[in-house]
Amino acid sequence: MRMSALFNRTRREVPTDVDVAGHQLLIRAGYIAPLAAGIFSYLPLAQRSIHKISQIVRSEINGIGGQEVTLPIVQPDDLWQESRGLGLADKGTTHFQDINGHGMVLAISHAEAVAGLVRNIVHSYRQLPALIYDVQTRWRDDARSRTGMIRAREFSILESYSLDVNEPGLEIQYQAHFQAFSNVYKRLQLPVTAVQSDVGMFGGLKAQEFVYLTAIGEDTLLFCDHCGYAANRQVARFNKPRPPEEIPLPLKKIATPHTTTIESLADILHIPSSKTAKAVFLMANPIKSISDKTEIEQFVFVVVRGDMEVSESKLANAIKARALRPATEAEIRTTGTVPGYASPLGLKNVLVIVDDLLADCPNLVAGANEEGYHLLNVNFVRDYQASLITDIALAQAGDSCPICNTSLRSNRGVQIGHLFQMGVTQSAALGSAFLDETSQSRPVIMGNYSLEISRLLACIAEEHHDPRGLCWPISIAPYAVQLVLLGSKDGSTETTAQTLYNDLSFAGVEVLFDDRTESAGVKFNDADLIGLPLRLTVGERNLKQGKVELKHRTDEQGIVLPLEEAVGRVIAEILKLEEKLKS
Repeated sequence: MRMSALFNRTRREVPTDVDVAGHQLLIRAGYIAPLAAGIFSYLPLAQRSIHKISQIVRSEINGIGGQEVTLPIVQPDDLWQESRGLGLADKGTTHFQDINGHGMVLAISHAEAVAGLVRNIVHSYRQLPALIYDVQTRWRDDARSRTGMIRAREFSILESYSLDVNEPGLEIQYQAHFQAFSNVYKRLQLPVTAVQSDVGMFGGLKAQEFVYLTAIGEDTLLFCDHCGYAANRQVARFNKPRPPEEIPLPLKKIATPHTTTIESLADILHIPSSKTAKAVFLMANPIKSISDKTEIEQFVFVVVRGDMEVSESKLANAIKARALRPATEAEIRTTGTVPGYASPLGLKNVLVIVDDLLADCPNLVAGANEEGYHLLNVNFVRDYQASLITDIALAQAGDSCPICNTSLRSNRGVQIGHLFQMGVTQSAALGSAFLDETSQSRPVIMGNYSLEISRLLACIAEEHHDPRGLCWPISIAPYAVQLVLLGSKDGSTETTAQTLYNDLSFAGVEVLFDDRTESAGVKFNDADLIGLPLRLTVGERNLKQGKVELKHRTDEQGIVLPLEEAVGRVIAEILKLEEKLKS
């Protein structure tokens, strides 16, 4: 490809509305162009890299028995209603009506479509196990869209679905995907870490996610350096500090004016926040009733120890809530609760969820449900009860590892792959069943495995760049070599560069030929910005000695070599870079 014909424009200036280095470079180098918040056009250079990532992903999934299909992104909403209730569709799913007034969804997940497909095709255990996948564009209407392509609203994704007769078969396919995804990241030269993940409100057998550790990541991960425990903070378990035993003391109401926060309460009473009970008020929407399948919004009164926070993921899973939002002051007061001085004591017809640590914490300070007053010596069971007692506390750095009790450390990261043993959560709801060896009907055991391809491109750009520009791994670089022509008075460099371009192309080398009439400085700056692995420069000074310059993008200096060795040396360097990927 000649740069004079390439549909591309490089930019010297840094986009003012972008603070992620890799994303800035993708825009400046002409790989992508923003159209709206979270929506990007992929220009020819990015399209070539995206295609290479997709092919690497396909080759790894094909290698474990995957068969590619194309599933419709637009799906009837009654399929979602049948599987889990339309109101329980994933956040970010767009709902609309077609020309005939039928309800439709722009699906962010294809689990329903796959389960429906399986229902019509799979009837016997002889057809299992099976593995199908698709790679296509999806839409997620995300109000938090930021950090460029890392959290785009329109994105390219692989979704793979395994189908099995039993859980051991599911485990085999799960581990096969774990290895296939690991192979993908290695080939892309992207360092990743696997951590425990959320199985969601519908449950499942197991879930893990692959994360790229970076300060710009939105997810917080917790790690134990001693035993290797790793989990997303939202679902991480930890050993909760058990307080010493105390004799329950009588309740006592005391005046605590202007103490509507845990911090102010602990300060006025001269006690640690761990001796208080924190009340959190949320509206769960919706909660699905298993008996009648109705969906309602319900006030939830959550209690954790004062020095802890609530994990919304743990809470949502515990009460099977699709979404949680903070309750308004009016909603809080309708329950008889006083904001800032709230207490679970005396509440009726309210869903009270208590963290399991509270049962062992005696004589806490809690609200009195009266403006300006709190209660001393509040004890669970004696003074109030719970609708549900479970682990809902949010883990944090410094908490004790649930396996070995070592302090956990935290890091930020971006999720770039997800492995999920769904089990029968979708297949049972949609009647996706098969007849086993005894002619008994059993639901298909499903696994779901996803990998965002466009997010991978963004993360690789974030990992592989320097102050001058991008530094692509050979596996996904849009071209292997940037051939830079520096003009000459007699036209000799033009003739030589054209011959090299033809010879390299004939040898199967992907070449981006900078044949523009720009200065050497502009061409070198653009070459660094675009970030191809190799740069081959044909300049008048070296050519007079029958030589050209070859430079690796990540090297400070190039090497000058005889012109007749240029093609062979370029091919040899490409092979070295490809071999390095395997090490």
